[in-house]
Amino acid sequence: MKKILVPTDFSKEAATALDVAFDIAKKSGADLTLLHVVEEATGGSFNVEGQAPYKGSATDRLFTMKLIEKARKQLQKVVGDSKYSAVKMDGQLRIGNPYHGMRTIIADQKVDLVVMGTSGKTGIAGMLIGSNTEKVIRTSHCPILTVVKKPASTDFKNIVFASSLSKDEEVFTKIIKRTQQLYNSTINIVRVNTPGDFQSDHIVKDYMEKFAKKLQLKNYTLNIFNDLTVEEGVIRFADQINADLIAMATHGRSGFAHVIAGSVAEDVASHSTRPVLTFVVKR
Repeated sequence: MKKILVPTDFSKEAATALDVAFDIAKKSGADLTLLHVVEEATGGSFNVEGQAPYKGSATDRLFTMKLIEKARKQLQKVVGDSKYSAVKMDGQLRIGNPYHGMRTIIADQKVDLVVMGTSGKTGIAGMLIGSNTEKVIRTSHCPILTVVKKPASTDFKNIVFASSLSKDEEVFTKIIKRTQQLYNSTINIVRVNTPGDFQSDHIVKDYMEKFAKKLQLKNYTLNIFNDLTVEEGVIRFADQINADLIAMATHGRSGFAHVIAGSVAEDVASHSTRPVLTFVVKR
């Protein structure tokens, strides 16, 4: 791992995400990039170099420039904080759309991991429109770690791998294995049985064992957990074993399909108080 991106709005949640990212960077030897986007109703995002590339009225331009200057000072303060001196960190300031700003940085700088703070807010607005966090989870080509609150430990020894046991998840499994090697972790593979998708234990256990052996997993446990929904089951199982991290793949549904079916990974990331690692896999 070489580059970790931390988007920030200078909120408490963003500060928590930075602290978690800092711990990971120290452990892995990665560099940190702290990104802030001064939001404007544009289709993309732009680098801020000197004058803002904004062509509105003089009043609007002045207001935007003040926002940029304030954000620049906040970025410099965080990047220069001695508590983060153990890792290399730079600040990126952009103007435009936060979502597009994050996507651009991820692609341009070949980011290996994004660590994002989230308030865990849900509701109709999140379902129909999607927060920046949810949209990044849905479309990013690198793993996303979402953090609601400062975890008790960032030494991820106990990982829950909530798996559908499908071939699609083989690439994500490689990411989990690298995490396991970094932290010398135990991987707890879990399959949640629900009333609408129930399978007998002996059938599931046999399939899980074959899945683990095929992917050459080591130091793992196999678990079947019963609950009303997959989301509730994953969160409750993680609570039961006091997991340090939940890892889930997502197929990155968007548009009408997302509204109808939703995303289990996004729901878990929104409701869990534990860090959640997600990755978009292709069908």
